[in-house]
Amino acid sequence: MRTVTITDVAKHAGVAVSTVSYVLSGKRAISATTSQRVMRSVRALGYHPNAGARALASKRSNVIALVLPLRAGMHLPVLMQFATSVVTTARQFDHDVLLMTADEGPDGLRRVAASALVDGMVLMDVEIHDPRVPLLRELGEPSVLIGFPADASGLTCVDLDFARAGAACADHLASLGHREIALLGAPNVVYKRGTGYAERTMEGFVEAGRTHGVTTIASPCEEGFDEVCATVRDLLERHPGLSGLVVHNEAATGHVLGALRVLGRRVPEDVSVMAICPDDVAERASPPLTSVLIPAADVGYQAVRLLMAKLEGVAVPDSTLLEPRLAIRQSTRGR
Repeated sequence: MRTVTITDVAKHAGVAVSTVSYVLSGKRAISATTSQRVMRSVRALGYHPNAGARALASKRSNVIALVLPLRAGMHLPVLMQFATSVVTTARQFDHDVLLMTADEGPDGLRRVAASALVDGMVLMDVEIHDPRVPLLRELGEPSVLIGFPADASGLTCVDLDFARAGAACADHLASLGHREIALLGAPNVVYKRGTGYAERTMEGFVEAGRTHGVTTIASPCEEGFDEVCATVRDLLERHPGLSGLVVHNEAATGHVLGALRVLGRRVPEDVSVMAICPDDVAERASPPLTSVLIPAADVGYQAVRLLMAKLEGVAVPDSTLLEPRLAIRQSTRGR
């Protein structure tokens, strides 16, 4: 079938081509009656504006990049929740998403910026000393980071307040009377990279425990069952009074519960267990886990909203931190 053109729409609506263009672009006021007639013709003919021509006219590609390097220690199902939120929110703003998954560092940003393929970028898996940050400042390309580097000046960053999330877990366990608690975090490779969210969670947990006068232990945790079981066994042998456990590692959450069963520890009668994770991970565990939500949908939405505001020249806050939300379920109890 022949592609429907703007000329076909104009003929069908009985108006000039320029009128159709003004109705679609909104660059000039057109009467409501004429606009409605044009839009009826657009729908009747199934007309879609040519993306290339639209980009030339507006100097916009209507595409944003989601820079999501797939690295060791990252949990793909949760990453896809973030990515899905970015894609669906971008569509609400009439933008498509170019997904960049190669771990190219600054070179990838430089390449996509030089290509003029995208209007702006959303970056994920932000490190404390992220090598992409100096280039972002140099390029001046509109961007939003999901995560916070050590120096966030001149950047736009959004994320869950992971320091407060870690602290909220320690607060909850301390309020139940637990005096010796532990955090099992992301795999060791995530800390070696200096990934921001993992380090901030651990720091918040330890600091809150110190404030409550509670003994806190915090360590990385690998993802396989045998490794998790060995970690939990060693933890309990070294700290026999341990009665509260927080897991910030979605891939290991079920294995931690399995390891406790193997070791003869009941949840929550012997050990209270919490997680920092999406609600679906916490709710399908047995027992359902008390948790602090990782709000992937909200973070993705906020990132795109901030980027679209920047594209329109609207001032946005440098820092957006989402407050952690604690959901109490069946895996924690008082001592």
